[in-house]
Amino acid sequence: MAKTLIAYFSRADENYFAGAMRYVKVGNTPADTFKIEMETPYSPVYMTCIDEAKKDLRAKARPALVSMPDSIDEYDTIVLAYPNYWGTMPMAVFTFLEAFDFTGKTILPLCTNEGSGMGSSERDIKRTCPGATVKSGLPITGSNAADSMSSVKRWLSANGLL
Repeated sequence: MAKTLIAYFSRADENYFAGAMRYVKVGNTPADTFKIEMETPYSPVYMTCIDEAKKDLRAKARPALVSMPDSIDEYDTIVLAYPNYWGTMPMAVFTFLEAFDFTGKTILPLCTNEGSGMGSSERDIKRTCPGATVKSGLPITGSNAADSMSSVKRWLSANGLL
């Protein structure tokens, strides 16, 4: 029987929504399976956070994570959800991806953003996970994430998960 893992990076605190800052208690990429969480999280202040994320991107940093699954062997499909940070995934998502062999697995990227779409993240996932099948991702505008359920359901259905 095919199994699916939802791995996600989500940031609460102060975030950018449609041109303004707003504090949120839950990030835009919720799930209930495996949270990709940095040991030393970025600042809760949005402008400081984006500076930290940019510094990590430039350094090609691989931040340490709080935890990691023991294995992903039992999963055929991984829904990978994350925000767009500087045109790609947060560096913590790279830490997660580089820890496993995704050969023969299908990765479905879902990226929250405020107008940047998927950026280069699909290409970056393909480069980071050779041997995986990376399907077309779903960009979700973060400020509209709460109203995106029908889009997510259509995308999951089109990819055989519903």
